[in-house]
Amino acid sequence: MNSSEMLRLIDSIARERNVDKDALFADIEQAMVSAARKHFNTEGTEEFRSEVDRLTGQIRLWHEEEEIDLEELGRIPAQTAKQVMIQRFREDERSSIYNEFADRVGELVTGMAQRYEGGALVAQIGRAEGFMPRSEQIPGEQHQAGERVRCLILDVRESGNQVKIVLSRASTEFIRRLFEVEVPEVSERIIEIKAMSREPGHRTKIAVSSIDSKVDAVGACVGVRGSRIKNIVDELGGEKIDIVRWNESSQILIQNALKPAEVVEISLCFELGRATVVVADDQLSLAIGKRGQNVRLAARLTNWDIDILTPPEYTKSLDAMEACLREVEGMDDSTIDKLAALGVVSVFDVEEVGGDYLAEQLEIESELAEKMVDAAIERGKVLSEEQAKEKDAAAKRKAVEKDEIANMPGAAQAAAILGDILTPAPTAEETPAEEVAAEEEAVVEEAPAEEAAPESDTEEGSIVDMLEKQHEAADSEAEKAEEDKAE
Repeated sequence: MNSSEMLRLIDSIARERNVDKDALFADIEQAMVSAARKHFNTEGTEEFRSEVDRLTGQIRLWHEEEEIDLEELGRIPAQTAKQVMIQRFREDERSSIYNEFADRVGELVTGMAQRYEGGALVAQIGRAEGFMPRSEQIPGEQHQAGERVRCLILDVRESGNQVKIVLSRASTEFIRRLFEVEVPEVSERIIEIKAMSREPGHRTKIAVSSIDSKVDAVGACVGVRGSRIKNIVDELGGEKIDIVRWNESSQILIQNALKPAEVVEISLCFELGRATVVVADDQLSLAIGKRGQNVRLAARLTNWDIDILTPPEYTKSLDAMEACLREVEGMDDSTIDKLAALGVVSVFDVEEVGGDYLAEQLEIESELAEKMVDAAIERGKVLSEEQAKEKDAAAKRKAVEKDEIANMPGAAQAAAILGDILTPAPTAEETPAEEVAAEEEAVVEEAPAEEAAPESDTEEGSIVDMLEKQHEAADSEAEKAEEDKAE
């Protein structure tokens, strides 16, 4: 290779791999020094020096003060020089990649899916390869080779002889970057994303606020007819996104975060970081969400531990705490009211906050506060035992009901199951059970037995009759098949 060819090669490597040309010339000089040491078999006591002319590409080598003719070096020193150059070129390229991508952490990029290695997706990002661990992938999402993948550069680190670029689609920051792309007001900082919580592939909650009173934060993020949010949802494969309005008041923020459920009352205990939220019976399932998802994301969004209660449960908890504390000598109504105002709504809360907090906030003596805590502990043990017994009894009843249904004949079993499905749930406005029982007894006494409506006239009865006929038809077909087999 002559000098001009070497210069062209150096230029090509510098452009393609984004490596400084001076670094490549220095690598060649170091490689020539290593080759000379190999040739003269020295241990570093003698001085060698090499220089590459940046304009002509001519290589010169000196041993002490004497210049060495490169043709005197044999095949083995030349191989040594080649290995050293390759190694140092790779090190320079690795440093270049690290410096380039280290400054791009948190940036949204589009790569090309290559393959899966041990569950991790390998994607081509520019001139480097990044990998997306299984934990940073959206559950259920699968990419094909050659598919374009939009992702976030989560981390860049050196690992041995490689630079590992960690990509993510499950990070909350990925959602933030998507909003910055799709919603100009977010990228211009007119709308600020205050908080986010996410369960990748399922649901995301995001709290936004606007610094401009003329700009509606929620409306701008949703877009005209949902055009903006639709693009983000499509990118995430259908993941649900709840956009809520940010508020500095924790009560209002929690209320917004629990939507679409309607909240009746919120009690905050700042000492425990707990919010007790009261919702109507028909809103309970909405507030909790599928497998507790709604309340879990709301808790992360607001940084509050959220307990969801119905009005009867909330009243029962307060009554139990009041009854327990009234037994303590020296307690009065005002102290109990102050306790409820502090967000302490159960005997378990009294036990958890401790005597020092009660004495300071309620402005009572430490001795009285400790008595309150002791009484709450004792009452809490009783309540825990009662709750455990109720759970055991309910589990046993359920098991017995299952066994009874399992041991029923086919038609009766179907009738029992359909009866549970078709029987409407009782409401609070229905007639009390005692009155219903009395009316039924009166009807039975007045109506003759032969005038009772046949069971098949009702919807349940007709379904049961149909099931019985199907079972009879199946039995007759089975008997016929056995007779044919015997013949």
